[in-house]
Amino acid sequence: MTFKTPKQRSRERVVQALYQYLVSEGEILQIEQQFLNQKRGKISKTFFSNLFINILKNRTLLDEFIAPTLSRKIHELGSVEHAILYLGAYELKFSPEVPYKVVINEALELAKLYAAQDAYKLINASLDKLSREIRVSELGLG
Repeated sequence: MTFKTPKQRSRERVVQALYQYLVSEGEILQIEQQFLNQKRGKISKTFFSNLFINILKNRTLLDEFIAPTLSRKIHELGSVEHAILYLGAYELKFSPEVPYKVVINEALELAKLYAAQDAYKLINASLDKLSREIRVSELGLG
């Protein structure tokens, strides 16, 4: 078993919570509380809540970022892949303090844990394209 930081566990839980929301379209605050109240492993509750709530607030914008990076229609994504892409796209756009390599690596680790077998390839390609648009100065492309 590998050690996970509270932020890594928080990201993992964000993906689980987003997945639950995408599948059930349940009540956002109920889902948030359910995942905050889990006792497995220490998370950063503020980090979790900020990511979960703000990703959902920005879903339309995130879909607009993600859609052109995909080789298929966004509605054809599996819910797990969509949740991971939401997390990655959100952090690339709104968390400039997190290096883009960390954002992509975290997303790939989550994809290998939860997504379909080769989904990490799609996620890597999508987030790589997004990072080239959003993190131009960090990549030295500007």
